[in-house]
Order: sequence, then structure tokens, then C-alpha cells
Amino acid sequence: MAKDYSPFTPGVPVPLEFFVGREKELSQILDRAGAAATGRVERVFIIGERGIGKSSLCQLVRIVSEKEHNLLGLHVHLGGAKSLKEVVHRTFERLLNDSIERAWYGRLKELFKKHIKEVDIFGVRVEFSANEADLEALVFNFADALRNILKEVGNGRKGLLLIFDDLDELAKSTEFANWLKSFIDGIATSGKPLPLLLILAGLPEQRVQMIAAQPSLARIFDIVEVTPLTEEETCQFFTQTFAKVGVEVEDAALKALYPYTAGYPALAQEIGDAIFKADTDDFISLSDVPRGVMNAVEIVGRKYIEPQVYAAMKSGKYRSILDKLSYGPHGVGLLAFKRKDIAKLLEPGEEKVLDNFLKKMTDLGVLDKDQEHGLGAYKFAKELHFIYFWLKAKPDK
Repeated sequence: MAKDYSPFTPGVPVPLEFFVGREKELSQILDRAGAAATGRVERVFIIGERGIGKSSLCQLVRIVSEKEHNLLGLHVHLGGAKSLKEVVHRTFERLLNDSIERAWYGRLKELFKKHIKEVDIFGVRVEFSANEADLEALVFNFADALRNILKEVGNGRKGLLLIFDDLDELAKSTEFANWLKSFIDGIATSGKPLPLLLILAGLPEQRVQMIAAQPSLARIFDIVEVTPLTEEETCQFFTQTFAKVGVEVEDAALKALYPYTAGYPALAQEIGDAIFKADTDDFISLSDVPRGVMNAVEIVGRKYIEPQVYAAMKSGKYRSILDKLSYGPHGVGLLAFKRKDIAKLLEPGEEKVLDNFLKKMTDLGVLDKDQEHGLGAYKFAKELHFIYFWLKAKPDK
């Protein structure tokens, strides 16, 4: 039958009605939101692998913090940003666009009047058009600018929630790391309160990069780690998402789906979407699972695997080695392994290129040398890569 729309939303944060799990993480962060509402500056670093649901958690934190603690929430995506000017530009542009339909927009528009350009004929989107000099001033006076915003917003807002998501290149920036420390220290020593919960959301390695650039960030930000969903939570997600459009899922299919997702919401979204589109009877049975997973695998590869890795996989021998690594001799995969052990699984032609394969995959960031386990030890650098290769290799998908 024709499908009007899919209830799954691959590539974007999950709608709140389908959000499952994360009770512990949410509680931790909301405690900090409550403290910020009393006038304190709170700092949290949400870490987790790509596709694990960090942005969805941030979205939920923002909505609940606004409702329960009366904070003004800003969720700023910094993907592709490389400078502090771009950070403040995106922050204030997000503020203005999120405020268009709120009671305080007129006051903010007056505050930023020379820096606002309406770019939509119906006035539903605006551009923050500050020049370079003004952006530079905002970088150095960021805390004061936020105080002024909170004052203009009024409406009983007790503080600010500022989320910096998708850190990307900025995680490598010493300038960004030092600015964050200076910003936080400046609030603490200014004698002028700024009730604020500042959240960074990024990959574990991005936090490591930032601490290398500015070691004090290790103590400034408390960590909230986002881990894979449990089997029960994943089944709950599939059940309630399919139910939204009147599709039933049999228990056997639910149990079969979980291993393919490994608890990653991003994979659950892609697989659920593919199965929904392939289904013809509004009932997901065990027999529907393999075809849906097979359709999802190629989509996952194009979206989540870097082009250089994708190109390297086209080598027949490299592809075969990856299959043996990710599926393993017993179908469970070798997330960490030693060269001598994988060599035993290879054909003579594959073994000849093993060292070149290991060097290439290490250079591409697919594998890391596992120093903890000695010479010749390796591990997959990103679990999402490993899961994708496992899906590709699995014979009965």
C-alpha cells in the first residue's frame, strides 16, 4: 500500500513523542538547570559517539528546562564554524529566529535593530547581520550581551540555557578553548551574576582535544555520557513509532531488530524508516526485517561513512578483510584484535596486503593502535563504523 509519510526521522533529532530512555542523563542535567535558575553558572559536557542521540537529548533538555525552570533556551549548532565570530553570530541569529513568535521579540528587535535583516517575505526568518567589528566586540563582551538579553526578555525568565552542539573544527581550536575558560572565569569574578547553564555536546575525542588545548576545561565541565539504548528501550522506540501510523510489530521482529541497531538511535531511525517503506500490510513480521535492514545498510554507509573510507572499501581484498574483522569467526565481530589473530583468518592473497590494510585504515581513522594491549594490537576507532561493517558482512541480513 502507498505510504503517506514515515514516522521515522533519519538524520534529525527524534520528535519528543518518540523519545525513550535517558532518564538518568536527563535528571543529571535538569538538576543543573535548577541550580542555574537560582543564579549560578553551571557547565556540562555531553559526550557520546556519533549517532548516539546527543542532539535529541539536548533538544529535550531545552524544552523541559524552559517549562520546569523557566530558562531561556538556545540550541546552537556549530557544525562548520571555525571562528569565535561565527560562534557569536550563530548564537544571536538563533536567539532572534527562536524569538520571532514570542512576546519579547519586539524588545530584542529594538536591542539589535541595526543588526537585523529580515530575509523572508513573511518575516518568519531573520538574519543577524553584525559587521566584523561588532562581532569582535560581542566575542569579548559575550557575558554582558547575554545579561542584556536576559534583561530584555523578562517574562519571568530566571536564566539562560546555552547549548553548543556539533563542535567539529572548534574542538581543535585553542582559541575556542581559551575563550570558553575566559568566559566562565569572567562571570565568576565580575561580581555581576549571570544565571546560566552552558552545555557542550560532542564526541569523546573532541573533549580530549579541547582539554589538550586548555587543561582547565577538564575541571570546569562535568561529564554526562550518552550510551547506547538498551534492548527494552529500543523495542519501545520501534513499537511506539510504528504505532503512530497504525503499524503493528510482532515480538519476534522487535527482538530481531535490536542487534542491528546496537542501541544507536541513528541506526534505529534508518532501519525503521527502510522497513516502514518496504512494508505492504501494516504489520511488521520477522520476515520483513532482512529486506528492511538490507535497504538501510547502503543508506547508513552513504550518510555515516566518510567518502575516503567508502572508497577504500571498494578494494576486494580490503573488503574481505573488513568482513572477517567485523563479522568475526563466530558472527560477533572483532571490535579489538591483534594482527596475528586476524592473519589466521585470511586467505594468502589477503594476508599479503594486511599490513597495507592496517596502515590505510589507521590513517583514515577507522582503526586505532591499541597501545594498552601491546604491539600489533588494534581497535575500531568508531563503534558506528564497526556496526556498519558488521551489517555489511552479516550473511543473513
